[in-house]
Amino acid sequence: MPIPQMERPAELMMWQGPLAAQGPREMRRYPTLRAALAAAAARADDPDALPWIVTEDGAVLTPHWIDGHAPRLAARPVRLPS
Repeated sequence: MPIPQMERPAELMMWQGPLAAQGPREMRRYPTLRAALAAAAARADDPDALPWIVTEDGAVLTPHWIDGHAPRLAARPVRLPS
């Protein structure tokens, strides 16, 4: 049985707004996309934090996508951009 996308590994990269040209400030691989989204959402109070997530399948989730979807993802699946 295939593993749902939300339960597959993902990498979270946190860029810092004014310092974005210097590369990501943090990079961490999470065991699930759900965990990476939770970590990104936990930084929502930092206006300069720009989270980007790359899924195991190579989908890139932008800060805008994360802002719009992370709160709803805790309980149900979502269709990721292709």
